[in-house]
Amino acid sequence: MIKAVIVFAIVAVASAFMPISSVRSARMEVSMKSDFQKVIASSVIGASLFFGGSAARAEIDYEGLPFLGGSEKIDLNNANVRVYLKLPGMYPNIAGKIVKSGPFKTPADVYNIKGLSGAEKEVLKKYESRFITLDEKPEYAIDKFNNGLYR
Repeated sequence: MIKAVIVFAIVAVASAFMPISSVRSARMEVSMKSDFQKVIASSVIGASLFFGGSAARAEIDYEGLPFLGGSEKIDLNNANVRVYLKLPGMYPNIAGKIVKSGPFKTPADVYNIKGLSGAEKEVLKKYESRFITLDEKPEYAIDKFNNGLYR
C-alpha cells in the first residue's frame, strides 16, 4: 500500500512538469533536464514529509512553569529577571543579584549573596514566603538575564 502511494506521488509530481506541446527544441531539452532534477527533489521531499521523522522531544509540561512568573510563588533558580518587577523594591538591583548568584538549594540561601546591603536583605525578607527553589533547568536558566522581550 505504501509503495503504491509513493509511486502515485512520483507520477503526480512528474506529470506536473510535462511539456505542453510535443515540439522539442534544444532549449526544451535543456529545461527538461532541470525539470527532471525538480521531480527527483520534490519526490524526495514528499517522501520525507510522508514518512516524517520523529517529533522533537521538547518538555512542554514542565511542572515548574507556573513558578516562572505565572503565580504567587517565584522559582529563584529558573525565573527571569523581569519576574521580579511584580515585587516592588526587587527590580533591577536585587533581581540582578539573584539571577547572577544561583542556583540556590533553599530560599534562605538568597541571604548569602555577596554584596547585599541591609536594606536589600529587608526587601528579601518581605517576599521570602513567595520564593521557592526547584532544580535548575538549562532551557530556562539560559534566559534568566534576557528572555528576548523588548519594548
